[in-house]
Amino acid sequence: MPQDDAMARLARQIDAARRTEYDSISLDDIAELRRQGAADLHAICADFVARLNSRLSHAALELAPSVYNTEEFRDSGPNLFQVSSQGRQMQITFVGVRERASTDKFLVPYMLEGEIRTYNQRMLEHFEVRTLSIFYCIEDSRVSWRFYDWRTLRTGQVNRDLLASEMERLF
Repeated sequence: MPQDDAMARLARQIDAARRTEYDSISLDDIAELRRQGAADLHAICADFVARLNSRLSHAALELAPSVYNTEEFRDSGPNLFQVSSQGRQMQITFVGVRERASTDKFLVPYMLEGEIRTYNQRMLEHFEVRTLSIFYCIEDSRVSWRFYDWRTLRTGQVNRDLLASEMERLF
């Protein structure tokens, strides 16, 4: 029984620490961080599309929406960015978590979660869509987009190199 008491005490301490850690961040600050997270993700996509198009003989990639304003962020529903080229699609969807921050699906606390989905017509015919989980994480008072690949257990920063490697698989 003493071991059960120790486990119960530790569980209460962990729950209390998690609640107080992010309760100190105001709801207005959380909302602003989430809007900034959406803008940061769009900027990563826009940078990827612009850099790749500048290396092509004619612009082949399109980003939708082409311009993003933080007021367009929907906290209560899904948000979508799409990069497309010749029937090949990369869809990036994300939503806000219910709490201020969560660690339910990723060990680093995050306030936005979503997926990067890539597919082309051949893949759709075989019901195959590749996905990476993405999270807008809070680490040591800084925020950044991170990905997690459930198949390979690989994780890292969401950046133009990641988007390039995901898009490259479609050609």
